[in-house]
Amino acid sequence: MREVNLRSVDLNLLVVLNALIQERHVSKAAERLQMSQPAVSRALQRLRQTLDDPVLVRVGTGYDLSARAETLRPQLASLLRNVEQIMQADQFDPKQYRGVLRLTGLDLELILLMPEVLQRLRQKAPQLRVEIVPQIPEHFELLEQGDVHFSITGLNPQTGQDQFRRFEIARTGQICLMDRDNPLAAKEMSLEAYAKASHGLVSITGKGPGFMDDELQKMGLKRQVMLRLANFLSVANFCQGTDLVFTLPEIIGRYLVKDSRLVLRPLPGEFRLPQVVLYLYWHERFHHDPMCRWVRGELNQALTRVSQV
Repeated sequence: MREVNLRSVDLNLLVVLNALIQERHVSKAAERLQMSQPAVSRALQRLRQTLDDPVLVRVGTGYDLSARAETLRPQLASLLRNVEQIMQADQFDPKQYRGVLRLTGLDLELILLMPEVLQRLRQKAPQLRVEIVPQIPEHFELLEQGDVHFSITGLNPQTGQDQFRRFEIARTGQICLMDRDNPLAAKEMSLEAYAKASHGLVSITGKGPGFMDDELQKMGLKRQVMLRLANFLSVANFCQGTDLVFTLPEIIGRYLVKDSRLVLRPLPGEFRLPQVVLYLYWHERFHHDPMCRWVRGELNQALTRVSQV
């Protein structure tokens, strides 16, 4: 069997070949394809040269298929159906989909935002499996490597920003969390009192000072960080019964004070801090994926509603 160089073959000829096989007549094939008869005749000549076969043979007053064209008929029909499926956008049916959705984020952020989302996904895509992947300090690498589809975070990627897409899911201010018996809870907190307090710090990356240290440094002040934690979920346990003050996003603080002896107090008025913005990130590799496109729509609606509660 001789090897065919596909780069030298005009694959549009397959469409013409299919019409000729179906119609067994050049003029009728031209009408079917909305082409001129001379153009189809030229295409037939090229097909005959490429296939080394007449394709159509004269019988009586008309034409019929050559033996090879008869053999090619089912193969060609199947091939063209496959090509159409390749070129068409995938159709996503959430009720039938059986794949896996992988997300990452901080434990408390996921607890705050994801339960209602999961209920929504379970109702609309009952066969979809959801995996929550532990967030690592360099969690944008999980997106870049394709290990997760989405990440919830308030951080920005340090490199490769053009690889990532995102939308905002929550916006919140900063607040102080402390034990109700902490002396600072009894009155309005001054900037000096805040700086002198014993502080707890949640460090997602585990590196460097916190953003409040940078803000204090701008004012010529410094605080003492007596406890550094890796996540927000354990803050309440470590803060209760101590003199520690944690500065954290208000949306998280309001969750942590529930059913506890902790209280929330505003930061000193000297601070003019921008709001904390939480985003849903995904990598460009999954931007056109049918499952991810559908999930993004569901997450956008559900997370926006949750963040407004």
